[in-house]
Amino acid sequence: MVLDSKRPLHCLAAILLLLVSVQTSLSDPRIGNGNSKSEVFLSPKFVMEPGSVSNKYYYNVDFPKGHIAIKSFNAEVVDEKGNPIPLHETYLHHWIVLRYHQRKDTADSGAHQGDLGFLQSDHIVVKNSGMCDAGLSQYFGLGSETRKTSTDVPDPYGIEVGNPADVAADGYEERWMLNVHAIDTRGAEDKMGCTECRCDLYNMTVDGGNYNGGLRCCHDGAKCRVEKGFEGGVETSRRSLYLRYTVEYIDWEESIVPVRIYILDVTDIWTKADESRGIAARHRCLIEYNVESCSAGGSHDSCTHTKTLSVSLPTGGDVIYGVGHQHAGGSGTALYGEGGRLICSSNPTYGTGKEPGNEAGYIVGMSTCYPSPGSVKISDGETLTLVSNYSSTQTHTGVMGLFYLLVSDSSPERDNLVQSYPAQENHKSSTKSNFNWGFVLFGVGLVSVVVSALSIAVVSLLRGTSGRRNEGYEPIIA
Repeated sequence: MVLDSKRPLHCLAAILLLLVSVQTSLSDPRIGNGNSKSEVFLSPKFVMEPGSVSNKYYYNVDFPKGHIAIKSFNAEVVDEKGNPIPLHETYLHHWIVLRYHQRKDTADSGAHQGDLGFLQSDHIVVKNSGMCDAGLSQYFGLGSETRKTSTDVPDPYGIEVGNPADVAADGYEERWMLNVHAIDTRGAEDKMGCTECRCDLYNMTVDGGNYNGGLRCCHDGAKCRVEKGFEGGVETSRRSLYLRYTVEYIDWEESIVPVRIYILDVTDIWTKADESRGIAARHRCLIEYNVESCSAGGSHDSCTHTKTLSVSLPTGGDVIYGVGHQHAGGSGTALYGEGGRLICSSNPTYGTGKEPGNEAGYIVGMSTCYPSPGSVKISDGETLTLVSNYSSTQTHTGVMGLFYLLVSDSSPERDNLVQSYPAQENHKSSTKSNFNWGFVLFGVGLVSVVVSALSIAVVSLLRGTSGRRNEGYEPIIA
């Protein structure tokens, strides 16, 4: 009987393929069979020169089409060649993406210096689930921290968009607006002061001088003061920049668990509802505030400015993701539930170099929270406490203390469903196993069988190929 010398090799290949398949099935139980899609877009260009400010709203921007689940949304400022621009040259104060419905026969609104497009009757803003009466309606948005802040939505969850059934009225369609606020600090007399929109650096007086700094002083077209003699090269320093944004998504399917988006603002002036008087709850969100410097005689170690908000979340559920937003000087923010239990804390990462994503003195990332599915819950109407801390060794103007949450409805059936998905590690996009021990032991046993079979195949292969070096065969072990 003559044995086919290629059979052990075929067997080895088949076993290796099986081993890879088993490993993949154990570690990657993703929805959509892992068929995620990713699209990269560029915003309309905005032209910058030293000291200039661009804060425009772009309507009907490019966005994935169809009924989909958004799994991540990332962005950064780049030049015409696609090179990332560091924060110490062009500071990204913020970018936000807002969803709206518009009549299909309405032409593109183009770019505006403000959100003038939404004053038109053919625009219907689709707000997130947040409680602010005005502002902070976006679905996505970050600032200087954008390059190193995870925005991944873990399985089996997704941000649902593009559902035709959700469109406000016949004849309308879903569209997206992008707002990019950038400040060119090349040659600036005080780079950090420009990024904090200090009114004196913009040669502006607001409210009789009572408003020292913030968005009202660094509006579109404003200019921050640059060093004397630097303006001679302004024309040669003009450049066109873009916001490059990447959207990862999957086609919507019934197994995806939708999430609600909440953005909490530590400056929220909350007026509680009074049903007996017919008064609804009001949330006046100021969005920004100032941090006064601590006493000159005090220790800098104790110079921390703390601002807090207590607010009731009308509809609770399972917390899926959380992240804070702060400006330079921020030392961390945290969200607590009733009884002082920690829901999520988010701390800044400061850069230490000059390269994009690691700019010294700037917040280049915020840590995120990815609780194990169903492990962190907020009750309907529960009172939450938001805490935002800043160093007060010096004055800071126009700072923010926002908290972005993804929350899903909670039910026993849904809890059982999501337990089959791995929890996403805090601060990372990697996953860890969340299977029960029985399933793990089954996997270990199966891998052991495969390893044994692999050993047999290797021995067989060695025997079948020994002494055949002259015929073009190489033994695995020389």
